[in-house]
Amino acid sequence: MSNSTALRRRPKPRKTPPLNDEKPQRTRAALLDAAGNVFAEKGFDRATGKEICERAGANVAAINYYFGGIEGLYAAVLRLAHSRVVSVDHLQAVVTREPNARSQLEAILGMLARVITGPASSSWVFRVIGREIVAPSRAFSEMRDKEIFPKLRILRPVVAELMELPQDHPSVGRACISIVGPCILLLIGDRRFLRQAFPSFGFDDPDTVTQHLLSFSLAGIAAIARAAHK
Repeated sequence: MSNSTALRRRPKPRKTPPLNDEKPQRTRAALLDAAGNVFAEKGFDRATGKEICERAGANVAAINYYFGGIEGLYAAVLRLAHSRVVSVDHLQAVVTREPNARSQLEAILGMLARVITGPASSSWVFRVIGREIVAPSRAFSEMRDKEIFPKLRILRPVVAELMELPQDHPSVGRACISIVGPCILLLIGDRRFLRQAFPSFGFDDPDTVTQHLLSFSLAGIAAIARAAHK
């Protein structure tokens, strides 16, 4: 057999779609959106790749192809959800451009208030994050290390400066929890219940929400700092 004949009979290598091919990008985005809705409705444990692919209009092998399996898809959905709330880079950029700790805290809370009062509040994003916070999966460690801890490292020095305490002081950590706690409730709490329970809160007014969170946080910070400095 000649070399040319042998070459013609060799199986052709599998082609991967080029990075600028729009169809794979659309398929991947459709899988993420469909998975976000399924995970929000059913949780990770009860979600199936078959249902996700049906909703996305994708081949049943697409999850393995694009994400390496349903766990990889779930991790990608969590990353997307966190980025839609606030990305680490965006949070850092907002803090960096503010001149002092008070305005930095106001900018952080303003970002969260705009998300709380924006269209993301009615999407799958908050429900997926809420499920993961209440019942962490194996993907939580990645979310913790890549999303939660970096954001806390941005908030902590801001709070420490306002309290005039070292970042590792116990009171700084407690203050951070007291600031983040209400924001998490507003992010993952059932919006219909919250509106019914607190109809005059101002869920459609980001400026009102920002100023409330800021005033409440600053008052708490001042009270805790006074006790810590005694």
